[in-house]
Amino acid sequence: MDTKIRIASDWIKLKEIRRMFDIEKIVRPNILKLKPYSSARHEFEGRSGIFLDANENPYGIHNRYPDPTQIEVRKLISKKKNIAIENICLGNGSDEIIDLAVRIFCEPQKDKVIICPPTYGMYEVVAAINDVEVIHIPLLNGFQPDVSKIFATEAKMLFLCSPNNPTGNCLNGIEQIIQNFKGIVFVDEAYIDFCKEKSLIQLIHTYPNLIISQTFSKAYGLAGIRIGAAFANTKIIDLFYKIKPPYNINELSQNQLIKSLSDYKIFEENLENILVQKTRLIAALKDVEMVKCIYPSDANFILLEVIDADDLYQFLLTHNVIIRNRNSVIPNCIRITIGNAYEITQLINAIKLYR
Repeated sequence: MDTKIRIASDWIKLKEIRRMFDIEKIVRPNILKLKPYSSARHEFEGRSGIFLDANENPYGIHNRYPDPTQIEVRKLISKKKNIAIENICLGNGSDEIIDLAVRIFCEPQKDKVIICPPTYGMYEVVAAINDVEVIHIPLLNGFQPDVSKIFATEAKMLFLCSPNNPTGNCLNGIEQIIQNFKGIVFVDEAYIDFCKEKSLIQLIHTYPNLIISQTFSKAYGLAGIRIGAAFANTKIIDLFYKIKPPYNINELSQNQLIKSLSDYKIFEENLENILVQKTRLIAALKDVEMVKCIYPSDANFILLEVIDADDLYQFLLTHNVIIRNRNSVIPNCIRITIGNAYEITQLINAIKLYR
């Protein structure tokens, strides 16, 4: 196809996508009508003074409510990700982001979501909590999306995890899916920092039906503070702020994330160390007879097919090494998180003892 014709065709398609995704047509009607709660700190955001408005205790170190919009944190994230503050919403872990998205767009007992197993289990759990039907469209060979079935299925939302958990691989053809799916596409990039592929985060400016989620639990080593992020167009982000709890990110977590984001050198060093140990573990496992397959991984874990996953799991437990048994999801597969040098040494030594 001539380049000019292809560009014109793509532009027409994008205009059609933007026309089709009028937010008011796909958001739950009660959410559109909802008058959000306005906290005391929302009303006087960024101002100093004598605060006698929120029934706080005047004594104590953490006696004041935290910033409900996490403005200082979002400024740093905006700089790191090259995304405007207005396109960012923070959640109490990515799980809260997933839950908010389902509640914004999916009517209980009416709408449907698509998940592509094997994948992250919380998509299905959140849908069930919200009484939203789940359609399962399993990944094909190579753990890639079944694009034709996805396009042939009507649903309000589609969840894609890339790199995928528990398989570890990046999904192909996501932009094509976003272009053609007649609903919200939620792309979970929890493991993107470990991956050579670029994040799709900049596509939020092109596709109004796209939500990207990322987390600070994995590559940043901050699982304990529970902060995830949603990136989307401003209309969707405004809806997140409309329904999220007013103080969903506590002050201690905000301060810790600010500290971590300000010291990028430590992040890079830790990331490099994890990737070195990943390479080391894969090399060691290639010589282990009971390992039938080491699946390609773009994450901080690897998926293995072994002769007997249940038996290996129990054996490693006796050596105080805890892995994730995924036998119930993918036959005879285990998932191993990449730890530090000592932890990986202990794992390798224990596996060598297994018969």
